[in-house]
Amino acid sequence: MNIDRRLLIILATLAVSVILRFAFFSGSGAPTVVAAVDTIPLAEKRLQKLREQAATLPAREALLKQVTAELATREKGIINADTVPQAQAYLLDTIHRIAALNNIDARGAEQFTEPKPLGDAYGIVTVTESFTCAIEQLVNFLAMLDSQPEIIATNEIHIAGGHDKNKTVQVRVSLSGVVARKLVPVRKGPAL
Repeated sequence: MNIDRRLLIILATLAVSVILRFAFFSGSGAPTVVAAVDTIPLAEKRLQKLREQAATLPAREALLKQVTAELATREKGIINADTVPQAQAYLLDTIHRIAALNNIDARGAEQFTEPKPLGDAYGIVTVTESFTCAIEQLVNFLAMLDSQPEIIATNEIHIAGGHDKNKTVQVRVSLSGVVARKLVPVRKGPAL
């Protein structure tokens, strides 16, 4: 009987503590969610704004397609290279190819410069090469350079008279091409 009495006292104490816990300590500790007061005129105004935004969506999508197509057309001229040396090699190859078409002996690069930023999305890579040619060959070289599909241009041209009877000129040309901004090294330190 003694064990039953102890068990009964323990169960009664447990039941009283559970009742007290839920009766007094449950409280309103959890925040209550209050529904927003919404009137019919406010809901109608919101609906009208949503309808206006939905009506402009096709025009915005058409504009986005047009701008995307124009950007793709313009970016066809960007030199696609994974590294700066690849972009510089492409520019050298362009110089050598056009020079060979004009019977100019252009054999190697004289100078490679570090890429520079061009706006926020692009960069410029430049190579310099020297060669000797006739003035007609130089004019043809520059004309063919301008007709390339890539966005490349002469950055500097130095022309010096030759000393031979064939009337050749010594040319030093710097050729620049547009590349993706990821190829331009990030400058650290104070901004200029």
